[in-house]
Amino acid sequence: MPVKSPRLLAVLALQQVLQHGRSLSDSLPPLLAQAHDSRDKALIQALSYGCLRHLPLLQAVLQLLLQQSLKPKDQDLQCLLYLGIYQQLEMRIPDHAAISASVEVCRDLQKNWATRLVNGVLRNFQRNSADLLAQAHTQDSARYAHPNWWLQALQRDWAQHWQAIAEANNQPAPLSLRVNVRHHSREAYANHLIQQGIVSQPQPHTRAGLRLEQAIDVQQLPGFEQGWVSVQDGAAQLAAELLQPQAGQRVLDACAAPGGKTAHLLEMQPDIDLWAVDESAPRLQQLVENLQRLDLNATVCCENAANTAKWWDGKAFERILLDAPCSASGVIRRHPDIKYLRRAADLNALTQRQSQLLEAVWSLLAPQGYLLYATCSVFAQENHQQVAAFLQKHSDAQAIPLAVSWGQAMPVGRQILPGEEEMDGFYYALLRKTDT
Repeated sequence: MPVKSPRLLAVLALQQVLQHGRSLSDSLPPLLAQAHDSRDKALIQALSYGCLRHLPLLQAVLQLLLQQSLKPKDQDLQCLLYLGIYQQLEMRIPDHAAISASVEVCRDLQKNWATRLVNGVLRNFQRNSADLLAQAHTQDSARYAHPNWWLQALQRDWAQHWQAIAEANNQPAPLSLRVNVRHHSREAYANHLIQQGIVSQPQPHTRAGLRLEQAIDVQQLPGFEQGWVSVQDGAAQLAAELLQPQAGQRVLDACAAPGGKTAHLLEMQPDIDLWAVDESAPRLQQLVENLQRLDLNATVCCENAANTAKWWDGKAFERILLDAPCSASGVIRRHPDIKYLRRAADLNALTQRQSQLLEAVWSLLAPQGYLLYATCSVFAQENHQQVAAFLQKHSDAQAIPLAVSWGQAMPVGRQILPGEEEMDGFYYALLRKTDT
């Protein structure tokens, strides 16, 4: 595969998201394989993620700079201009280098005619950036770098916090780790990191979480291949700690892939019969690989958890984790493309799917058993409103108050907002099945 310039590959990554609706997680790896070296790969990632974090602002600025819109066949040039503006705005690359490198990409795209256009637009931004940014910031969408419908949803659900949520979403998330306590204590592993010159801090509210002061390649982590540690946000680590599986219990992870919470449950209590169910075969393969690396075992089923007749053996579970499919509105710090891959209409479909899953797996729970409902969303209809509606329909369901100090108390359950104590946005509600 021929090596391509990092800016060209970043253009192609943006096109995959904005024109084809593909996530960066899916589209970036094959593009990174065409990069020259690790430095170029780092630049491609910085350009792609950074540009998507600030895209509504870049769009507003570019609209002011262009005398007429580009044709649909020239969306690659539009992505190139977003990247050129972003480099001048947020990166330490000298303006003249960013501009000249962007002009060169026109030739890579076989659009030599566009060199004067790209050069002129980017130099115009260089000269007039202060005035252009001031004009763009009069629009909330540009100022907070979110689509308008998204800001309206935040304003509806979080009237006192919506600006802080939007601003937190635009900050890169730290690299957070979960130490495998079957191998090391958190303190012992932190010492291994220090010996490698890697500085970490304990993640508050977790028993095994560490947060690195500077992100690194996971292969540089001591003992990663030996299963000493996994990458997992602090908020996600709370799931296993809330569910508290006990030795000998049957436990269901109903939407398990890619397996971070599955592994954490087994690390906390290896002596459980854990079933991991997910309908995505590629993501389930990641789960299997994670369990192999960590030397853990589970019964793995590739199926929609709601289709219980296709996979369940008829024996009740004492613990169920339902990490429900959701808008992922709480993890934008890690996946800025979510802002453009989601639509307002998606929320109703997601809410319906969550309800179906809740109904289905509740029937598998043993009396006196516990179900933990979780999402990485901040939207009320996916979270406490969803659980409240379920409780109204089920007299045998009891919400258990969470006696914890993290997050914010909701009518049912608790909500962590993005960036709170450097965690992702997560919602948790713990339900017990009564005998009635």
